[in-house]
Parts: sequence; structure tokens; C-alpha cells
Amino acid sequence: MDHVLSVILGGGQGKRLYPLTKYRAKPAVPIGGKYRLIDIPISNCLRSGINRIYVLTQFNSVSLHRHIYQTYKFDTFSGGYVEILAAEQTEESATWYQGTADAVRQQMRHFLDAWARQVLILSGDHLYRMDYEGFIRAHRESGAEITIAVKPVTREAAKGLGILKADPDGGGVAFQEKPQAEADLDRLQTPGTGDSDRTHLASMGIYVFEQEVLQEVLEGNGQHDFGRDIIPEAISSHRVHAFFFDGYWEDIGTIRSFYETNLALTGTDPPFDLYADAMIYTHPRYLLGSKIDGCVIHRSMVADGCLLRDTVLSDSVIGIRSLIGPGARVVRSVIMGADFYETEAQRIASVGRGLPHVGIGPGAVVAGAIVDKNARIGEGAVIRNDRGIREAETEDYVIRDGIVVIPKNAVIPAGTVI
Repeated sequence: MDHVLSVILGGGQGKRLYPLTKYRAKPAVPIGGKYRLIDIPISNCLRSGINRIYVLTQFNSVSLHRHIYQTYKFDTFSGGYVEILAAEQTEESATWYQGTADAVRQQMRHFLDAWARQVLILSGDHLYRMDYEGFIRAHRESGAEITIAVKPVTREAAKGLGILKADPDGGGVAFQEKPQAEADLDRLQTPGTGDSDRTHLASMGIYVFEQEVLQEVLEGNGQHDFGRDIIPEAISSHRVHAFFFDGYWEDIGTIRSFYETNLALTGTDPPFDLYADAMIYTHPRYLLGSKIDGCVIHRSMVADGCLLRDTVLSDSVIGIRSLIGPGARVVRSVIMGADFYETEAQRIASVGRGLPHVGIGPGAVVAGAIVDKNARIGEGAVIRNDRGIREAETEDYVIRDGIVVIPKNAVIPAGTVI
């Protein structure tokens, strides 16, 4: 793995995850109570022995930069780093990243070090565990120039993903991004996936390129996207191979997928187990253990540094530094917590300005919702979407696919009913 360089794509504006991306990049969105999405691919790299990592960023990247800087530090002699490459104007390009391939192209000069034989390209907003060492080894043994990690999916799911058709030896035959026509779905079907319902191989957005091949396919053209442009052309001109992966993998691309993925973590036998030996690394905050007094808790996760008193929790994820007042109920919700604790002086000042304290106030009800960091939910407020509204946007909250989202730093006055 000493000859592998990892490049993690920081994503675009993240419009489908708004308002969680109002103040942060997609990979900086918190998940599982105490982690951020960027921790997933970086942790996979470090566990796989890959410690030279670039993260390409562009939109709302301040909190992402801060998290990476505070978290991933290496000793002087390891040679490892996690380095941020933000979009910038250069003599070669005066534009922002126009897509995944364009982002890598604009930073190509950083990836041409003599020691890097392979370049591993990853997305910063997927949830999964993978041993990249096995992935790289399979790539080298196959003699491929490009290898794509693929996962068997159903015909219906194939319509929303990049689909690779492979021959019996794993060689790429054809690739198409989000095929819709029945004739295209028929053409891209790969027999022998071992599951009669999962007839297609979906790209996971995980690629390994030989270094010189990456340079060759990107330079001298204006194509912007790996899945839509680069990979379909490379199928006919280079040795492209499939790497079969059948573990848990989820693209956290929408509010619905974010919400359901988090709640799935609270189950008795979750599809993605945070308690597995293959740990996920994140920023060490040195918070105290959570203090729980007189609470009733069912199938929930409570992160570090929380204060909960006489609270009922069910099927929920409670993030760091969450403060939940007596008599409150939180059901099937994701509470991201807070970046700080209010001092007594700040609490008095908040009352003086007519603001609730940071956290969820006494007697409040939060059900089927996402509450972003530092939100102030007043006493007796009800956030439940009883009217079944599918889409809405106000100054204080947003509803996406029926899920109420309270943005970061929002204030919901006492007695409010949403």
C-alpha cells in the first residue's frame, strides 16, 4: 500500500441534503451521533494501510477543513498525511470543479509523484466498510488499468445508479449512468450474480487507476464526470475490471437516506454495525460520559457529553452534548447535539433575549425529525408533522419527503407546533 495514493471527492453543493448542507459540505454532515461522513472513507484508508490521502473540497468547506485538521495528524516519521485540496484558480483553470473527473483533473499535478503506482478515488458521502488492500490486490492481479468496485442490485435500483456489465472473468464490457430504457437495462444485465433478483452490477463510486492511465484519460478533454463520461469511454480503450463487493453500502445523498440510515444504526442487528472491530476514527473531544437520570430509553444511541433528565427516547440517535429537558419525548428522530455548552451567563443572556436554551426544552415532543446542531427547541414545542406535509420550507424549519428538519442554530419558540 506504500505505492497507493487516495483521493476523496468532497462533493458539490449537496442540494438534496439541504438544509443539513446550508453551512457545511456533504462530507462534514454528522452521522451516528459523533462521526462525520468524511470519517468513513478516511478510516477505511487507514485500516487498509493507506495513509497518503487528499480530500478535494469546494462548497461550504470550512467545517470540513477544521474537522480534518483537528482529527488526522501523523507523526513525523510515518510519511502519512490527510491533505486538503480546495478548488482554486490556476494558470490551467480559472473555474470551480465542474464534476468528479474535473476535480481530479484540476489537481492532477499533485498526484503525479513518482512513488504512486495506483490512485484510489473515493466519495466522501458513502457509508460502508471495505478493505482497500484486497481491492488493490485484486486490481494488480487482474492486470487491469482501471478497476471499479461494484455491488449487485435489482433491476429497479439500477435506474438510479451507474451500471457496469461484466464478462464471466470480471472484465468490463459496457457502462451506463442511470439507464432508464428497458432495452438498456436488458443490455446491461450481468448473469451469474448469485441472486435472481439482483441482476445488475452498480458502481459504488470507488475506482482505482494506474497513475499514468488516470492522467491519460483525463488530460486533453473537457469531460467532467467519471460515471457519465470517463468510465464509458475507457471501457473501449483500456482494461477495465470489476471488483465484486456484497457488504453494506449506502449513498447518503438525500434527507430520506440520511434519516433512515441513522435510525437503522439503533436496531438490535443493524446493517452497518458501529460496534464492529473495524473501528471508525473521528475527532477526540474528551467529553464526559453522558448523564442519564430517570429516563426511559428504547433502541436508541446516546453519544458523549449528553445531559438527559426524565426523558423518553425511542428509536433515536442523540448526538454529542445534547441537552434534553424533563418530560420531553424524542421518537424516531436524529438529534445532532451541540458544538458547545452554554455557560450560566450565556443561559441568563438567552432568557433575557427571549430565546430558549440550546437543546430540547422541558415537555417538548420531537417525532420523525432531524434536529441539527445548536438548535433551540422551546418548552412544550411539538415537532411531529401530524398533517403529513411532504415538502415545505420556512425560515425556522424545512420538510423534505415528510421529514421535518430543524436547521443548525435554528430557534423554535416555546409552544410552537410543527
